Order: sequence, then structure tokens, then C-alpha cells
Amino acid sequence: MKQKLLFKGPVLTRSGYGEQTRFALRAIRSRPDLFDVYIQPIQWGQCSWISEDDEERRWIDQNIEKTIGRIQQGGTFDVSYQVTIPLEWEKMAPVNIGFTAGMETTKVHQNWIQKGNDMDKIIVVSHHAKSTYVNTTYSGQVVETQEPITLELSTPVDVVNYPVKEFVEPEPVELELEYDFNFLVMAQMSPRKNIHNTLKWFVEEFHDEEVGLVAKLNIAKNSVMDREGLFHQLKTYLHKWPNRKCKVYLLHGDMTDNEIHSLINHEKISALLTLTHGEGFGLPIWEAAYSAVPVVSTGWSGQLDFLVDRQTGKSEFYNVEYDIQPIPENVVWEGVIIKESMWAYPREHSAKQQMRRCYSDLTSGEDNDGTQTAQRNAKRLHTVFSEEKQYAKMVASICHTLGLDPTQSYDDPILEFE
Repeated sequence: MKQKLLFKGPVLTRSGYGEQTRFALRAIRSRPDLFDVYIQPIQWGQCSWISEDDEERRWIDQNIEKTIGRIQQGGTFDVSYQVTIPLEWEKMAPVNIGFTAGMETTKVHQNWIQKGNDMDKIIVVSHHAKSTYVNTTYSGQVVETQEPITLELSTPVDVVNYPVKEFVEPEPVELELEYDFNFLVMAQMSPRKNIHNTLKWFVEEFHDEEVGLVAKLNIAKNSVMDREGLFHQLKTYLHKWPNRKCKVYLLHGDMTDNEIHSLINHEKISALLTLTHGEGFGLPIWEAAYSAVPVVSTGWSGQLDFLVDRQTGKSEFYNVEYDIQPIPENVVWEGVIIKESMWAYPREHSAKQQMRRCYSDLTSGEDNDGTQTAQRNAKRLHTVFSEEKQYAKMVASICHTLGLDPTQSYDDPILEFE
């Protein structure tokens, strides 16, 4: 019998968590013999909602309507699958599974552990996320007896990374770029992504050279007001270098998956640059890596799952050195990023050194180390992280929690013999 699965998450938002939600939903949808899916969409911050009108969107809308009807009629579910931060997990069915990226620092909030222990299974997108969750502990005392106790996670945690995407007919993206060599930065304009230092160190390193930086950014939503505010912010910041020869371009607005893929693979986009403080996984970095685009990145957190070959331990990117230090007070996010946690601070000299090394490698000729490394890693990623394999890992994690055999087809008739 199919499991009635209530799927809760920001499935319609244009965000990292939205993409994570759609990945999980596609994996679950790949086994219609196992799951009867019901969908409960939620918002994610101030992020925009996707507007594509395709088969997947129509299927999602139909299942949302089906879910509303079932809930109104008092129907129940066998299992809930919740894609959001652990603080928002709740018991919604006899079996409850939480799927999160969540961990960009070295420690999680104590409520995440309490909420996590209410789940029957936790799935995360990287080994960094798992390590942070599993290794966070809190010490306390029982109020009545003063006996010391330790709060730690007891729920089993599985790691399921994102799959690579295949694009048959990418949508062209027209860019008016003056120079042939351009770094690409893709992120939300927030302290966590370290954008100001990224801009500063790029301009200082390439001040008098014909090198560009394309910044695909937004503050919250992809609205006109968001664009104008961001444009003014960047223009004011870059005014410090009035005579620079290097270029910085702002790219803003909604883009489809196909357009993002075309942007990353544009003939004048040479490498992806990120000096992030920490990632649960790092989707833009991931898309560049499996597209064979060289990556300059901080050498810490979730992106190492695909930027480092876990079998050989070899780094397949331009590895920026860092220091692990406490987060600044202004990024404390109640219930999410706690003041006791730390993250990576990329070192200025290393960031400039790796940007320069990447530029020198890629302009030295077609048969260069940077291109060869990116191509070798992309080939590995397409094998190890194929959709088929990652969907199967996700389904297996859910099935093991439910006591089901993921290798059995439940569409097959079950024959009983006396």
C-alpha cells in the first residue's frame, strides 16, 4: 500500500531552500509506486516565487489542491517530510522526516537539537551539515535534582547531496561584457556571503587590468525596488576606486534554471568566485563545478563535498585559506545563527593569490591546469552525483525510516501461496 506522504516546504520559492525542496520532491515523485504525495507550500523569507508554467508546476498545483481537500475532510497522513530549518519541524504524522541545509557555522541552536530529536530521521545536504549537527552539544542540569545532563542529537542523520542537472536546450543569456575574462559571483547580498570583501579584493587585485566581475545579486526579492537599492549600494561602495580599469557588472532579476545554466557557461564567464563565510551546500558553486567552470572558493563548509574528491582527498578548486573565528554580532539570527558559533574568514592575501592564480592559469592557453582540473572534476561529479543515484539515495533514506525495501517495486502484485 502506498504511503500517504505530506510534503511541506517552500516548493514554489526562488531560493536555495526552494531548490532543495524541489529536488526532494522530484526524488519522491520518482517512486509513484511508494508514495501518494500531498503538498503543503510555505514561504521562505522575502524570496520571490517561481512563475514557470510547466508540467512540474501544474503537478504541484494539483497536489496542493488535493492536500487542502484532504485536510478539510479531516484526513491523516502516514509520514511527513518537512524541508525547512529544524526550528520549524513539527510532529505531523506517525513518522516524521526533516530535510535541511541549515548549517553554515560550527554550532546549531539548542532548539534545533530538541526539534531534531522529535524527528524519526534527519536528512542533510552535506557532510559539513551533518558534522555540525551531530557534534553540537549543550550541558545543563535537571532542575529538581541538579544532576548534570547533556543535550545532544539522538536522531539518525543521512547525507544526500544534490544531483547534477542536464540541460538539453539552454536558453541563451545576452551579456554586454567589455572584457573576455570575467569572474562570476552569485549570491544574496548579505554578510554571510562576504560580498563587500569580494568586491574590494577583486578591484584591488585587478585594478589596472582588463578583467571583469559579473555579480548576480539580490538583497531579498528580484523586484525593481530591490535592484535600485542594490545598484545604489554597489555604486556608492565602488566609488572608492574611481580610476579602476577592471569592471564590475550587476546582474539582477528572476532567471530560470536554463538561464542560470547558460550564464554559468557563457563564453565570457571564466570562473566562479565565492569568498563565503560558510555554506550548507552552495548551489551556485555546485552548478559551476559540474559545468566544468573553474571555482575559486573558501576551503571550508558544505561545498567541499563536491570540490574535494572524497576518495583521494584531492582539492579540485582554487582553495582560499581561512581562519575559523566567532561570527560578528550583527549576523546573529535568533533561533538560527547563534552568537556562540563560528565560521570561516577568508584570508585576504590567499583570496587575491588564488584569484590571480586562476586568472594566470586560464589565460595561459587552452591546455591549462585550471581548465583540466575543472573538466576532470565535472566528469567525476556527473558520475557520482547523477540524478538516478541521488534520487535513489533519498528514496532509500525515507524507505529505511518506514521499514520499506526501496529495491522492491510496489506496483508488482504480491502473490500469496498456501
